[in-house]
Amino acid sequence: MQTGRTDGVEAMSAAPLVVHLIYRFDFGGLETLVAECINRMPARQYRHAIVCLTGYTEFARKISRDDVQIIALDKPPGLGLGTHLKLWKLLRQLKPAVLHSYNLAAVEYACTAALAGVPVRVHAEHGRDAADPHGLNRKHNLLRRGVTPFIDRYIPVSDDLQRWLRQVVGVPDAKTLLIANGVDTERFAPRQRDYPRREFVIGTVGRIQDVKNHSGLIDAFLRLREILPEDAGRLRLAIIGDGPLLPRIREKVDAAGLQDVVWLPGSRTDIAELMADFDVFALPSIAEGTPVTILEAMACGLPVVASRVGGIPEVVQEGVTGLMPPPSDAEALARALAVYVEDPQLAARHGAAGRERVEKSNSIAAMVAGYAGLYDTLRAMKTRTSKA
Repeated sequence: MQTGRTDGVEAMSAAPLVVHLIYRFDFGGLETLVAECINRMPARQYRHAIVCLTGYTEFARKISRDDVQIIALDKPPGLGLGTHLKLWKLLRQLKPAVLHSYNLAAVEYACTAALAGVPVRVHAEHGRDAADPHGLNRKHNLLRRGVTPFIDRYIPVSDDLQRWLRQVVGVPDAKTLLIANGVDTERFAPRQRDYPRREFVIGTVGRIQDVKNHSGLIDAFLRLREILPEDAGRLRLAIIGDGPLLPRIREKVDAAGLQDVVWLPGSRTDIAELMADFDVFALPSIAEGTPVTILEAMACGLPVVASRVGGIPEVVQEGVTGLMPPPSDAEALARALAVYVEDPQLAARHGAAGRERVEKSNSIAAMVAGYAGLYDTLRAMKTRTSKA
């Protein structure tokens, strides 16, 4: 077990502790949301610790509070049964009021938390992976259903995920609460764009892994250059993020001779500033919950071209804030991108509509209040039950 930032731990207040259990704390939308919730939740209301089943990276610097422990359990590949014992011992030591676990990799540890005496256990579902984009894996769903008695509330982040939990997994409605993802609309804000621009930048942000389909985005970019040969010289593609497939994506870009027009900077912390230079945001994912990067792009006044999967249709309105080609269709993706290349004024109108949509429905304050309110409610319920 490795303990990360512990500065200020001894000075922690008497506020109840929430332990966030995540597979790995690395560059990604889920991790951004965890960091935002921790940073913005009043310290007098809740303390926080992050427990990573495997490890964490420099992305942990997004945590601005100095009273947050980040702990790695160094789980080996496979079942890693010893990790349950490590976590049990850690939870007995930390004595959290709440365990908040995230996605399939962490769901089974609700049982461990119950055995360790953690009174409240909540589990968030933020999306599905490329190997099971529709969430139909029978073994995984049996696991989710089997641990349901140990989970006080499932938290889907989209209507799509809530329906899936009810209809496919079999989680009772009374055990789910939808909390929509939120975005910082002050940090992510539009900037004035003068047209015509010398370059047209298609940008995407996210972890470089199968489910995000960056390979398909490169295929679509190549096809876009063929569809619009007169614009090919000014088209640029920015793929921002790190992940296991980054070397393979670099190889594909090199093989296609796109080194001068495709930017692959890896992980960055200045996402809001980088998005300000995009003309359109693209996300050709195979599966999604409610991607925080789409909300950030909309807050920046960008039109969105994203696959019609998961919770994306709940935030992107076809023909109003963006376009949604079918997943894994490079030709359709290229032609959707071409619409905005050829009509920058349409791009500006759709971007403005996206900004308005985010301001009304996806504020980060509402998201943080939702989680704090859920913790409060469940803790009060458990207190009343224990006294009965």
